[in-house]
Amino acid sequence: MRYQDLLPKHKRPIVIIGAGSIVNDAHLPAYKIASFEVVGIFDINNERAKMIAGKFRIPIVYESLEQLVEQAPTNAVFDMALPASEIISSLKKLPEGSPVLIQKPMGNNFSEAKEILQIVKSKKLLAAINFQLRYAPYILTARDIINTGLIGELCDIEINVNIYHPFHLWDFLFKSERVEILYHSIHYIDLVRSFFGNPHGVYAKTVKHKSMPALASVRSSIIMNYGEWLRAIILTNHCHDFNQKYQHAYIKFEGTKGAVRINMGLLMDYPKGTKDVVEFISNEGNSKPEWQNLEVEGTWFTEAFIGSMSQVMKAASGEIELPDNSVEDCIYTMACVEAAYESSDKGGTKLPV
Repeated sequence: MRYQDLLPKHKRPIVIIGAGSIVNDAHLPAYKIASFEVVGIFDINNERAKMIAGKFRIPIVYESLEQLVEQAPTNAVFDMALPASEIISSLKKLPEGSPVLIQKPMGNNFSEAKEILQIVKSKKLLAAINFQLRYAPYILTARDIINTGLIGELCDIEINVNIYHPFHLWDFLFKSERVEILYHSIHYIDLVRSFFGNPHGVYAKTVKHKSMPALASVRSSIIMNYGEWLRAIILTNHCHDFNQKYQHAYIKFEGTKGAVRINMGLLMDYPKGTKDVVEFISNEGNSKPEWQNLEVEGTWFTEAFIGSMSQVMKAASGEIELPDNSVEDCIYTMACVEAAYESSDKGGTKLPV
């Protein structure tokens, strides 16, 4: 499957709430590729909104969220690219029954996630969370390989990130009580869920680093428990600031007959990034199997963002019943995140003495 295959048959106009770096770097470039029409934008920083509007030829810069809601086309999709702390208050202002794509995470914690879900239900919103890694072209490719049986039965997902990440690009993170899992590894937790479903439980430890003392946590070890036959592990270290020789960022899907490995170029020298590398190997019918490189069109930033918005448009037009990334599904990603933090706080099993 290609990312183009995710496009809706009937496109809808988009109004954007928020003009931060993620909108500039990913949302709007993706919508341009997909030929989605963005008709207006609002941000509390009006000058920032005007700058973004000029760059991407957005015709209207709204002066307030209330004006945006009042003047938005009746068939518009609301693209809510806001910090987690602003989601609840903004959702309450949207028209009943509106389609909306909410930037991850789904609130600061599971309590807020449940409140968001309740607001969505009470206002009959068609809402999805922008867990766009699910729709990255290399993930679509991996899913195709897995679904065709080339690597046998999927039994192991490993995500390992050892990089230097420029957290200073996001000022709000320095005020957050939760950082690494809530804003980064949440993508990987959601990705694992999209393949294996909900786990039985989560083991985790997330920690700070002395080179980034102002941030709550920047390194995590997460095990998602799927019983005796499946393994899902997420290891992240965002503080490896010793040039790129031993930096890496990969996802490995391993089956009973082969494997797929994805090097995520985006995370290397972020936000500039390097080239993705997608490889697979299969023992099926091969006495001497070798790894094969695959050319994949598009990447996480920006084409994956086409997929998450397309899901909302498809559901709004009746092509599908609910977005794949609906709040009804993504509430369980937030439950896994909460379980990870609870596990980290408990500190593991004490030594027998």
